[in-house]
Amino acid sequence: MSAQPMGVHADRADARGRIDAVEDAAPGIRALVTRLTEVAVRGLASMGYRGGPEVPHTLRGLPSSAGPVAVPQGTSLRYAAIAALGLAARDLETQEAVFGGQSAADVASECLAGAARPGTEPGGGALALWAAGELRGETDPFLVGRLTDAVLEPGVPTVTCAWALTAALAVPHGGDRLAGIAAERLLAAQGPAGTYPHTIPGGTGLRGHIGSFADQVYPVQALSRLAARTGEDRYLAAANATAARLVRLQGPAGQWWWHYDVRTGGVVEGYPVYSVHQHAMAPMVLLELLGAGGDDHRAAVAKGLHWLEAHPECVEPLIADELGVVWRKVGRREPPRASRSLAAISSRVHPKLRVPGLSKLLPPGVVDHECRPYELGWLMYAWAAPKEEQ
Repeated sequence: MSAQPMGVHADRADARGRIDAVEDAAPGIRALVTRLTEVAVRGLASMGYRGGPEVPHTLRGLPSSAGPVAVPQGTSLRYAAIAALGLAARDLETQEAVFGGQSAADVASECLAGAARPGTEPGGGALALWAAGELRGETDPFLVGRLTDAVLEPGVPTVTCAWALTAALAVPHGGDRLAGIAAERLLAAQGPAGTYPHTIPGGTGLRGHIGSFADQVYPVQALSRLAARTGEDRYLAAANATAARLVRLQGPAGQWWWHYDVRTGGVVEGYPVYSVHQHAMAPMVLLELLGAGGDDHRAAVAKGLHWLEAHPECVEPLIADELGVVWRKVGRREPPRASRSLAAISSRVHPKLRVPGLSKLLPPGVVDHECRPYELGWLMYAWAAPKEEQ
């Protein structure tokens, strides 16, 4: 029998508090969140976890003689750590049903051991350290040192830097230096409008001025946690600035757009719109910001959730309850990366320059029939009640 998890981050509100808080600001989301979290459990249970520090990389929607199926493909340590974080708040029976008799904390320990192997990329190492620290109270000084070196490197991915800060705050000891370095690098990389580039420092190439939605939200989460831990206003101010910019630019139907210009804070390219941004990543970080004493963006969280059911880009449903997936994204009808390249080139020439008529030339509406376990893990992590600290 697996041991119960030690508990998750003390700064997270319980599920009833989070759902109630958003429901109070924008009634009507409770049923949708409940539906989504049950879909997430069903999807993770179908991925066929076989032990060790990895889960499938993708659940790909494919036709079959019996109708549509979601087929597991590939492997990922990153996604295993996120799935463990998400499932940790569910009852032990559910955890063991998904993880083949192991608890989420057991899997987090597997991820930590896997991340210590040579060649593990820093992002995966940061997530493994975060999960093991938060769920098991474990750490690995060697991995902390390796992450510190990675964060100091020029061109470190912004997401990796943010995850390293969150991991440093999650481990029981030995993370102070890593946390300090990662925090200072994030603060230095933030643009004048609150947005972040894809790497720290920003690059000088064609896409050096662009950061993705992920490059924005993970720093908000990390700096919110650091502000809650230290009480320092500068961390909360930085998190507030990024969140305010994202909310100000949110689409009319609740879309969280994809690419941002670090120089101006404007949207470079909106599509694809990713489902995980709508149901998990934006709620996760904006509600953590609120819990740390930051600005209140509950209405924007609810608006983003409603896009999953009322998206104007297409008529096809995005939530496939019977398959346990939320389809990954709605993108443009285009040759691969065409709109991304056009947007990067035009905005590089001038920050306000955009390709005229892009949405008529390359209209949005194509659903990507895949779902990744990390998306389902973050969904549960954003909304599920944590265990009490022990």
